[in-house]
Amino acid sequence: MTSTPTISVSNTQGKPITPILDVDSLRKVYNQGAANENLAIDSVTFSVNKGEFLCIVGPSGCGKTTLLRTISGLAKPTVGTVQFEGTTLTRVPDGLGVVFQDYARSLYPWMTNLQNVSLPLKARGMKKAERLRRTHEVLDSVGLSKVANQYPWQLSGGMQQRVAIARALSYKPDLLLMDEPFASVDAQTRFDLEDLILKVRAEYGVTVVLVTHDIDEAVYLSDRIVVLSKGPSHVREVVPVELGEREQLATRSSDGFLTLRNHLLELVMPR
Repeated sequence: MTSTPTISVSNTQGKPITPILDVDSLRKVYNQGAANENLAIDSVTFSVNKGEFLCIVGPSGCGKTTLLRTISGLAKPTVGTVQFEGTTLTRVPDGLGVVFQDYARSLYPWMTNLQNVSLPLKARGMKKAERLRRTHEVLDSVGLSKVANQYPWQLSGGMQQRVAIARALSYKPDLLLMDEPFASVDAQTRFDLEDLILKVRAEYGVTVVLVTHDIDEAVYLSDRIVVLSKGPSHVREVVPVELGEREQLATRSSDGFLTLRNHLLELVMPR
């Protein structure tokens, strides 16, 4: 098993910066003690620094979604801790947004796109004028200002996922967790959504953790990639990605991209 230490970054004064997300010796067991006990995650340790884009990859069935649910506060770890902004998670924190793969189920079909996006702001008690301003702002940032008063079912799958992303960004979270968010759309729409999330990440300064089974997507988007072993999972390697500014054709055809892609494939599909 590869031991992965917590990565610490220092500022210009040499003082250590606390990671925005710190996962320490995480272990998740379903039905513990029962005949059908299932060890989904063995021992996972990694950290995410503020402003970083980190992807999590691994073989099918290795527990990626379970890991995401646990580090979001939606599920409780059996052993180990998850700290968000220095505080141990006991629930989903206010500064965290989540985007799931199944965008169709996460949007309310009887609400307009504007109403769907403004829902978490209303739940937080934001006044109507500020709520409308913020909602229009994020809809514009994802290219949906012209369909604000339409309904999700009137949109394509890619546009529905943009609504889900806008809703997660509406309250300006410090950390955005994404679970296979582009897996249900066609290839061209997927490329468009990848570039969209890089754009809004830069615009909003949000930290992103994205779970994906797509190695190429992970290389294209990431600053670092956490590679999980087959289940029950542990961290095989944390791979830095230094490709500079991303552009679909130029980046994906570069030598650096292809070298990283091959390395990750060897880790995920060992011979």
